[in-house]
Amino acid sequence: MTQQSFGVIGLAVMGENLALNVERNGFPIAVYNRTPEKTDAFMHTRAQGKNVKAAYSLEEFVGLLERPRKILIMVKAGAPVDAVIDQLKPLLDEGDIIIDGGNSLYDDTARRTRALEPAGFRFIGMGVSGGEEGALNGPSLMPGGTKSSYEYLEPILTKIAAQVEDGPCVTYVGPGGAGHYVKMVHNGIEYGDMQLIAEAYDLLRNTLHLDHNRLHEIFAEWNTTEELNSFLIEITADIFRYIDPDTKQPLVDMILDAAGQKGTGRWTVQSALELGIAIPTITAAVNARVMSSFKEERVAASQALTGPTGKYEGDAEAFINMIRDALYCSKICSYAQGMAQLAAASKVYSYNLNLSEMARIWKGGCIIRAGFLGKIQHAYQEDPNLLNLLLAPEFKQTILDRQNAWREVVASAAKLGVPVPAFSASLDYFDSYRRDRLPQNLTQAQRDYFGAHTYARVDKEGAFHTEWTKLDEASLQTSTPEPLEADPATSNA
Repeated sequence: MTQQSFGVIGLAVMGENLALNVERNGFPIAVYNRTPEKTDAFMHTRAQGKNVKAAYSLEEFVGLLERPRKILIMVKAGAPVDAVIDQLKPLLDEGDIIIDGGNSLYDDTARRTRALEPAGFRFIGMGVSGGEEGALNGPSLMPGGTKSSYEYLEPILTKIAAQVEDGPCVTYVGPGGAGHYVKMVHNGIEYGDMQLIAEAYDLLRNTLHLDHNRLHEIFAEWNTTEELNSFLIEITADIFRYIDPDTKQPLVDMILDAAGQKGTGRWTVQSALELGIAIPTITAAVNARVMSSFKEERVAASQALTGPTGKYEGDAEAFINMIRDALYCSKICSYAQGMAQLAAASKVYSYNLNLSEMARIWKGGCIIRAGFLGKIQHAYQEDPNLLNLLLAPEFKQTILDRQNAWREVVASAAKLGVPVPAFSASLDYFDSYRRDRLPQNLTQAQRDYFGAHTYARVDKEGAFHTEWTKLDEASLQTSTPEPLEADPATSNA
C-alpha cells in the first residue's frame, strides 16, 4: 500500500486548510480527527478527488504514513496538545517528527522538546500566521526545534508557505521554543497594530464625524502608500464598505465594542516584563481590550462621568493627514518594541534569532504583513546588532519629520476626550528613548530612602546609600541655592 507523505491531526478550519495546502503542493496526506463525524464531513466535501486518506484511530493514522513520519498537530493549545502527544508516543518510531502548529506557549514547547528529543522523537514547535486564507494559500511559518528536524520538513514547508520576491515566508527560527516565541511576539505586534488602527478610526469617526464611505476612502488611500500599505489597513478599508443586511447600516456600527483575546498578547507582555523590555504600545493594546470588556460598567459610567466631547474645529483634511502620520510613527514604535523583545529573548534563551529573517518571513501570508517590513529587513541586514529600530536611518528621519503631527494628534485627542492609549504610549516610548536623562534619579532616591535599596551616582563608581533622615548642617547648606547677585544696573543699593 502506498503511504502518505504527511499527516494532520485536528480538522478545525486551520487544520483542514493546512492539510489541503500540503496536498495541493504535491504531498499526499493522511488526516485524523477525534470526532469521526468531522473526518467524514471533510472527506465528503473539501477532500473529494484529492490525495487524502482518512483514519479513524491514531493507530490507523500512524500506519498510513511513510517513515520518518511527519505529523502536524492542530488542536487547542495546552493540555490537548500534551494529550495527543502522549497518545502518539507508543505508536511512533525513533526519528518520527511531531509538529505542534497551534498557538502554544513557548515554555510548553521547550518542555515538550526536552521530553521528546531524548526519547528519540523529533519535535518542532511552529508558529503559523495568516488565518484561514493564509493556511490554505500560503501562511507565514515560524518553526523552532532542532535544525535537523527542520531540514526533514523544509521541502514541504517551503512549498506551502507564502511566497514573496525574496523567497518563501519560512525559515529555521531557532532551538526549543524559538518558533512559538517569535509567533507570540508577532501576535503582540498584531495587538499593537490593531489598536493603533482602531484609535485612528475613533478619531476620524468621532472628532471629524466621517461616515463609512469616507472612512473607506481614507483607509483605501492609506493602503496605497509606502508607509501604511498592509493587510490590516486593507481589510479595515473593506470593513467600512460592508452594509448589514438586517439594519441597512454599516455592519461595523452594529458590532459590540468588546474585543476578545486568546492569550498571546498577554503572554507577550508578561515575557517582556520578565526580560526587562519596555513594550508600552503592545501593553496599551492589551489593556484596551481588557477595558473594552467592561461594557456594562462603561455604559453606567458614561451617565455619571463627564468630560470633553465635540468636533475637531481645525482643517479636517489636514487633521486626517496628521492622523496618518501619527499612525505610522506609532506603528514604527510598536514594531521597534517587538523586535527589541525578540533581540532580548534571543540572548537570554540562546535562540540566535536572525531579526532580518524574522522581518522577511512576515512580508507575506501573516496578519502583520506590511510594505514597510522590507525596511525593517534591510535595517537588520545593514546592522544585525541594531539596538532599536528608531535608530535605523530608514525610520529615524521618518519620525523626526512627522513628530509634530503625531504630537498634535495626541494633544487634540486629550482635549476632545478621545482615548488614544496606544498612540500616547508610542509617543511616550519615543520621548523616553530619546531623553538622555529621565526622572528615575528621584525614584532611586525614594527607594533608597524607604528601603535602603542604594543608588548609583553619575560622578563616581559604586553603590551608595544615604541616611536621608539624618541631614546634617553641611548637607543642608550645600543643598540651598545661593541667592542671585543683583544686577548693578537695576539695584537700589
